[in-house]
Amino acid sequence: MKVTLAAKAQQVAYPAFLLANYVNSTKDIDGNVEVDIVDDKEVGEAKESVQLEDGTTVIAGQKNVITYLAEKFQIPKGAWQWSEFALEKLYNKNFGVLKDDLEKLNAHLNLRSYIDNYALTVSDIVVWGAIRANPLKMNYDMFINVGRWFDYLGSDHRFQAAIDHYVKLLKDLRAAEKVAKAGGKKETHKANFDIDLPGAEVGKVVTRFPPEPSGYLHIGHAKAAVLNEYFAHQYKGKLIIRFDDTNPSKERMEFQDSIIEDLALLGVKGDVVSYSSDYFDKMYDLALKMIKEGHAYCDDTPVDKMREERMDGIASARRDRSVEENLKIFTEEMKQGTEEGQKHCLRAKLDYANPNKALRDPVIYRCNLTPHHRTGTTWKMYPTYDFCAPVVDSLEGVTHALRTNEYRDRNPQYEWMIKTLGLRPVTIWDFARVNFVRTLLSKRKLQWFVDKQFVSNWDDPRFPTVRGVRRRGMTVEGLRNFIIAQGPSRNVINLEWSSIWALNKKIIDPICPRFTAIDAKDAVVVNLDGPAEAKTEQRPKHKKNPDVGTKPVIFANKILLSQEDAASLGDNEEVTLMDWGNAIVTAIHKDASGKVTSVDAKLNLDGDFRKTSKKLTWIADTPDKIKVQLVDFDHLITKDKLEEGDNFEDFITPQSEFKTDAIADLNVRDLKEGDIIQFERKGYYRLDKQGDVPVLFSIPDGKNAGKK
Repeated sequence: MKVTLAAKAQQVAYPAFLLANYVNSTKDIDGNVEVDIVDDKEVGEAKESVQLEDGTTVIAGQKNVITYLAEKFQIPKGAWQWSEFALEKLYNKNFGVLKDDLEKLNAHLNLRSYIDNYALTVSDIVVWGAIRANPLKMNYDMFINVGRWFDYLGSDHRFQAAIDHYVKLLKDLRAAEKVAKAGGKKETHKANFDIDLPGAEVGKVVTRFPPEPSGYLHIGHAKAAVLNEYFAHQYKGKLIIRFDDTNPSKERMEFQDSIIEDLALLGVKGDVVSYSSDYFDKMYDLALKMIKEGHAYCDDTPVDKMREERMDGIASARRDRSVEENLKIFTEEMKQGTEEGQKHCLRAKLDYANPNKALRDPVIYRCNLTPHHRTGTTWKMYPTYDFCAPVVDSLEGVTHALRTNEYRDRNPQYEWMIKTLGLRPVTIWDFARVNFVRTLLSKRKLQWFVDKQFVSNWDDPRFPTVRGVRRRGMTVEGLRNFIIAQGPSRNVINLEWSSIWALNKKIIDPICPRFTAIDAKDAVVVNLDGPAEAKTEQRPKHKKNPDVGTKPVIFANKILLSQEDAASLGDNEEVTLMDWGNAIVTAIHKDASGKVTSVDAKLNLDGDFRKTSKKLTWIADTPDKIKVQLVDFDHLITKDKLEEGDNFEDFITPQSEFKTDAIADLNVRDLKEGDIIQFERKGYYRLDKQGDVPVLFSIPDGKNAGKK
């Protein structure tokens, strides 16, 4: 469901967003709420709700949103008077008045963990959100109980995630107001793509996506690819897909081919496909130019010592070599890959003591005798990214280099290279990379998991590669929607995987067929007074979408229940057998350990399903039932965010793959690999392998933030 809050662009409606996020992240609540904001001018004088022209229902005022969500999802309101108190009092920017109200709250929280004693309620969420929204900086030395309570709630990641989301929406709303005042129009329900690309002209913008063919495309690369394509087409310009193939030790045709396939899958098609290796001759000539003009020197300082010198801002002993000596080493030793040449690298002569360490004479050429997958053994030395990127961007006519802000410190270096070589300038626009909790995006580290056989390959469903998330059940539409929703923001945040899987659920839920599976271990036979001969009837595959079609369902006098469901039954209890009707339990048989061995029941098809507390999935115990294997996954690492200095090998999840034997209905046999279904009362699954025992991978639905 979607709730749209009407708010002033200057209002900070954290409480409503916090409550919506609480609904979405609480597994015991069956809800999926998307809260958006529109300017309150769109709803006029409406006090509670109004229907806009596009069919959106808007609830005016965050108090009404909070009340609606609390009642809709039956969330305990707690001491509701404190919610009203917060919305009326705690937004006050006059500290003299606010101080008195905070003192009342401070006194109330004395000896209390929560506003309503011992459990989190709506009142805690609303009061916390109102305080967080107040621009006044609180001195909690004056309100020690408030500070203790505020910090405790603030440690819950759901609170900060909701605020990050709201700040983004609010920024978009304010930007839309500016556009409106200027006489333009802009949608306010999407990420803000209305960024100012300096010097951008319609028909002349050229962007580029430069993947290194040293691994498979991951979700971070996908964001860069989609954004570069978006802006190239928005300005009716051109997108270059360039393979940055300057490190033959890591690069393979396998990776290059997979990147092309994955980009096509995402709908990203370059107007030009090129290779950095196409420009090796030109880059060599430009490197010679730098040496001749005194802007580069050959250095054989050992790697560890060079690293220390760069860290401490110490000049290399080779920095003042003559131009002639540098040319001789570069052209006769490094280019030929001699033993002496392999000891050297070529460094740009910038500023060895600059506070920005990226400017401390970076390496721009290295020897490498590994044959290149395109040029073979022609070259024995190769340019580094720091030299290659600005040079080839300029040579290929790129106007705007969109890249992640992890390169921000290198921007002056990029600009120096172009200026020093007298090349056409390129405008840099940096955006935030995608970061997910408990997820590694480094290709080197992902390769380690492959090499150590922690995973099957680069398409393992635990990997953040495009192929990995696709194999887990991510749709192309879901992935693209997620990337577009993020937009070109420069704010770096650690996202929960639940955010992307929730978007995916919106796509698969309306169209995927519903089937049945129960756990095979200790499955229980139920003896019914049903038909003496098994019969088959057609039932809808999706009760809310008849277009999905129908499926055969077998009815018999013996059916199977999971041990868990059977153990929950009581004598003479009436239950509902889903897609059949009610039945009354007449006897429950158990072994000495208390495990249920069989159940007797009689059908009561005239019974009212609304009066039963248990709706049970079942499968006819006939030869048509099939064995399947259900596989679930956890993250590969246990820590949400690895800090600098952390060794990822110390945080590997001991077990991240979980297999369950199950019994499924006959319809699974007709599925094709890649098909997505829902097993009722279990969740969404993607068929990974069809065969004697079909293998299905669980697809997260966005509710469980702990797993991918």
